[in-house]
Amino acid sequence: MSCKIDEDVRGRDIFIVQPTCPPVDEYLMELLVMIDSFKRASSYRITAVIPYFGYARQDRKDAGRVPITAKLVANLITRAGADRVLAMDLHAAQIQGFFDVPVDHLYAAPVLNNHLQSIDLPADDLIVVSPDVGGIKRAVGHGQRLNAPLAIVDKRRVSADTTTSANIIGASVEGKVALMFDDMISTAGSICSAAEVLHNHGAKQIFAAATHGLLVGPAVERLQAAPLSGIIVTDSIPLAQEKNLPNITVLSVASLLGQAIKRIHRNESVSMMFQ
Repeated sequence: MSCKIDEDVRGRDIFIVQPTCPPVDEYLMELLVMIDSFKRASSYRITAVIPYFGYARQDRKDAGRVPITAKLVANLITRAGADRVLAMDLHAAQIQGFFDVPVDHLYAAPVLNNHLQSIDLPADDLIVVSPDVGGIKRAVGHGQRLNAPLAIVDKRRVSADTTTSANIIGASVEGKVALMFDDMISTAGSICSAAEVLHNHGAKQIFAAATHGLLVGPAVERLQAAPLSGIIVTDSIPLAQEKNLPNITVLSVASLLGQAIKRIHRNESVSMMFQ
């Protein structure tokens, strides 16, 4: 793999846009090579714009003798020569601390919320749902923006085998339009399981919204079988044609990224975009 810059970039403010989605290793290596090329070409500043940060879920040691790959990737990007990083909806916010350079963290929540408000859903029937207890903070934020009550799908193992008990904590979902939010849809197991619980508790419509639509493994088959009225993702990851189901809507985050890039270039606040 090689990279050659065909024009003079000495003293320029460089923004390299590269999601590290599958094939993660190939795209990550491309990013590192490009950063090194621009660094050696004497650019003024290099910002790695990473709409989807690969290996984000490997952010801690959850077993013996395993790596913290998210930290390793952060080290590689920094050592390659990046002066700052612009990322979107990291799986865990603490990943920002893995970098030794400034990290601007964007959220696709405004894009998702604006779309949901534009499709004329009955405001009085809306309820925001966290598909698991780990997503409560995210769901609370969406609920405040959409002026909707909150419910949580609580799934617990009740025996040593695969039997689980699922309950709804919070507001009732019966007869409601349920809006589930997550940072990503990977194999779609959690989202589809939560959708079944909501359906069994009487929700009349169920929507799933996530920033990153990975859709790996059995995700497509699960989403096709789930009682979902709509699935909303962004273009932080390119969606292959065979994964583009009839009820999937892909929203663009280009404007959000563009606004952030402009603010960084002008040395303006990025956090002000979300206030």
